[in-house]
Amino acid sequence: MKRLAILLIAASALFLGQAQAQRVNLLCSPDLAWCEALGPAFKEATGIDLEFQRLSSNDGLARLRAEAANPIFDVWFGGTGDPHLIAFREGLTEFYEPSVWDEIIQDLKDQVGGTYIPLYAGALGFVVNEGVLEGKPMPEGWRDLTDPMYKGLVAMSDPNSSGTAYTVIATLVQIFGEEEAFEILAGMHQNMAQYTSSGSGPGQLAGRGEVAIGVQFMHDGVKFAAQGFPLVTYAPVEGTGYEIGGLSLVKNAPNRDAAIAFIEWALTPEAQMIAAEQGDSYQIQSNRNTPVAELAPDLSGINLIDYDFDTYGTPEVKERLVDRWTNEIFPTPR
Repeated sequence: MKRLAILLIAASALFLGQAQAQRVNLLCSPDLAWCEALGPAFKEATGIDLEFQRLSSNDGLARLRAEAANPIFDVWFGGTGDPHLIAFREGLTEFYEPSVWDEIIQDLKDQVGGTYIPLYAGALGFVVNEGVLEGKPMPEGWRDLTDPMYKGLVAMSDPNSSGTAYTVIATLVQIFGEEEAFEILAGMHQNMAQYTSSGSGPGQLAGRGEVAIGVQFMHDGVKFAAQGFPLVTYAPVEGTGYEIGGLSLVKNAPNRDAAIAFIEWALTPEAQMIAAEQGDSYQIQSNRNTPVAELAPDLSGINLIDYDFDTYGTPEVKERLVDRWTNEIFPTPR
């Protein structure tokens, strides 16, 4: 009887382990619609269940740090690249080379090295509701956002929660140098109506007419315009930074085999097309065989800076710049 009980316990443990392996716990940082579309498509393709929690990039990094000793998530999907690079450097994620590695756009791989898998690319820009400007000129560049005529008309996300906002700060520092960049951020702050928690939030505010100018990734502005909001999306004249959205395997993932199956699936053209077809997301996808969505901003026509992913993806640099913004810019009355 003891031997039978032991066998039954062992069989039950094996069954539970196999059942658990047929699930992926996803930390998902793109917009909610894209995250929601992933589960049913992945289940249909593989038979594996997917559960996700949507968190902005910097909130996602904080969550992985908090759970490092006992990870809950298996894969981190999307979000700006800097936090993915930091997560790798802090040992929170590990690099996995997918079977389609040779199909990933070479320039994206060159930029991030063997730290995380490039998932998509997108450029920063302005999302403008011209009607709310009420005759004021549309801003042409970053410095224009400091003009007092735009007071109360600008929105940006908070760099403490949003990777998009940190990309804005890092971009300004690389274009203008740190001191002038923070002078521009201080001027923008005086015109700021609201800081949102998510990177795409400013475009939603502009679309609803609550502000005139949203500072965010251009592909999100294109999405809101496609949904019928009266928005124009364009890049600043001085140049702009860009993101290489990440896909990372969480270190010590509880469902590693299922996680790898998800990563392999997520990099196929069929899976990457979900972004535009079902999730209304118009980034440039990383697999060179994935058709480019008709509404996706043409990166070749944008003045992209030579973004230094290595430097601005280090924990020390990021924390120093975000802390400086939090301590010097955010508390200033406006």
